[in-house]
Amino acid sequence: MRILQLVSCRGWSSDAYWAARVTRELQSRGHEVTLGCRRGTERAVIDRARAEGVARVATFDFASGLRPAADVADVRRLRAAVAAADVVHVHRGKEHWLAAVAARLAGGRPIVRTRHIVQTVRPHAGNRWLYRHTALVVAVTEAIRGQAVAAGLLDPQRIVALPGGADADTYRPAPADPRVRDALGGEDGHPLVGMVAGLRVMKGHLVVVEAAARLARLGIRPRIVFVGRGNMEAALRRASAEAGLQDQIVFAGFSPELPDVMAALDVALYVPFESEGMSRVVFEYLAAGRALIAARVGVVPEVLVDNEHAALVPAGDAGALAVTLAALLDDPARRERLGQAGRRLLVERFSGARLAEALETYYARLTAA
Repeated sequence: MRILQLVSCRGWSSDAYWAARVTRELQSRGHEVTLGCRRGTERAVIDRARAEGVARVATFDFASGLRPAADVADVRRLRAAVAAADVVHVHRGKEHWLAAVAARLAGGRPIVRTRHIVQTVRPHAGNRWLYRHTALVVAVTEAIRGQAVAAGLLDPQRIVALPGGADADTYRPAPADPRVRDALGGEDGHPLVGMVAGLRVMKGHLVVVEAAARLARLGIRPRIVFVGRGNMEAALRRASAEAGLQDQIVFAGFSPELPDVMAALDVALYVPFESEGMSRVVFEYLAAGRALIAARVGVVPEVLVDNEHAALVPAGDAGALAVTLAALLDDPARRERLGQAGRRLLVERFSGARLAEALETYYARLTAA
């Protein structure tokens, strides 16, 4: 099939990653896939997409808001691109509208829309027209699917949930590189606990600091590394120092080599207060075979079973996190078991290859119809 993927992100968001991941996986299955991106995002999006393995890239203005001149120019260019495609897959509202208009001018093509975040779809006249000309909606979680169904804009059978999409080849169980582990603050004889997330309030880093402080009072002092950057770093450093944890918690900053980082961890943490989307890092932890402690938010309770694939805790509960972390640190066999089960689940159900296989089936049905 000839597939046109369109994503208007200005930065490397989960939407952009999802589009690039799907593009690469569909390419590997023999399809001709073009990823249409916003002009001017070469460093932020396009270069990252090419690094993911995307071969064909086109650019469009995808101007924010309503910009008649730029929008008309995009529709003209999209009309030709849409006419050359068998199916068009859009990821945000801007390209959804432009592609829908271009598809009508091109004589009609099936349009697929992925909804990446929890956001109400308002059933106003414009959206009724838009979704009447949308063949399929793909939600990255069941909760987002439920929200789309509740809007009543299209038949529930035309709304599906497809979580996942981690690269099971890039993220895989591997021995820790001693140099990477040392750079992350790991020490011989001390388990290394890691959290890969932007340093933002909603990600739950302060809950981790409080849990670590509780464990320290019991004489349990694992090394903890925060991998990522963000506006909470100064506050987190102060909180760590006030709790006497400044020699125990390491701020590693951004790392472009996340597979190596994850391989160095004994326990991985995913503990946000809430989640609006697919929680990509959860699937990457699973692919890497890491023992995972995850908050019951977003996609987590939909795909993971407590003590089978991961250890699940209530969001924002430092006490529960401390108890769960202490138990997992004291049980290497359980860590190994959870890591293996998580990897198995990812490969069997939630890898990028599985996601592409499912999309391929839906695309084939749409083009046949």
